[in-house]
Amino acid sequence: MLTVEMVTDFLGRIAPLALAEDWDNVGLLVGDPRQPARRVMTCLTVTPNVVAEAVEGKADLIVTHHPMPFHAVKRLTPETPTGGMLLDLIAARIAVYSAHTAFDSAPNGINQRLARGLDLRGVFPLVFSQEGLGTGRIGWLEDPAPLGEVAESVKQFLKLESIQIVGDPDKSVRLMAVACGAAGELLEKAREAHCDAMLLGETRYHTYLEAEAYGIGLILPGHYASERFGMECLVDVLTAEFSNLEVWSSRSECDPVRTV
Repeated sequence: MLTVEMVTDFLGRIAPLALAEDWDNVGLLVGDPRQPARRVMTCLTVTPNVVAEAVEGKADLIVTHHPMPFHAVKRLTPETPTGGMLLDLIAARIAVYSAHTAFDSAPNGINQRLARGLDLRGVFPLVFSQEGLGTGRIGWLEDPAPLGEVAESVKQFLKLESIQIVGDPDKSVRLMAVACGAAGELLEKAREAHCDAMLLGETRYHTYLEAEAYGIGLILPGHYASERFGMECLVDVLTAEFSNLEVWSSRSECDPVRTV
């Protein structure tokens, strides 16, 4: 019988939790590791809609990118969104697992997949944490390309209708950094590495200004788009490893930020 623990142990091998940032909350966050695992749903973030889908779909385990709970829970009541979701999950015996920043940094994690999607060469971590592993990625485009053209390739890879950039669209890009999610604090590392451009999920307004001052172009697909695709890829990874496991990526989840 396949158990939650067997699935999470596998996830821990492909994204070792030791790679997670110190502030993160990773691992099995809700549920009994000994309970059977027949149906698994992946998502970027656990929301009320995602919980309702998991309950209706009789999921045994949710593999979420963003931890839930993230902060310490002082009161478990339905009066708060987190409390209500936790109570619903516990009542339905649905476990919750998150690798978060460990999956960001893993050898075949989200940042590595972003670098691969851009067809970067000679890829290595932007910030090393262990030999061959670390936060973000840096790599070279095979041929220099304008910032706007690189942004267009990101848009196609992530299947987006629009994308934001900071900098001259005609700026030549050869060396590029990537960091999914909200990773503007890594801009200084990209500057130290003499990057021409950087892909970030999102960042602060003042980071835009810093990037302009440094002459580093930014490509901003959005927090959701920069990470959600990784949780969709995880469906194939889990299906390949566990032939008797039904796995799907949340169909109710969507980017809360919309262009009108």
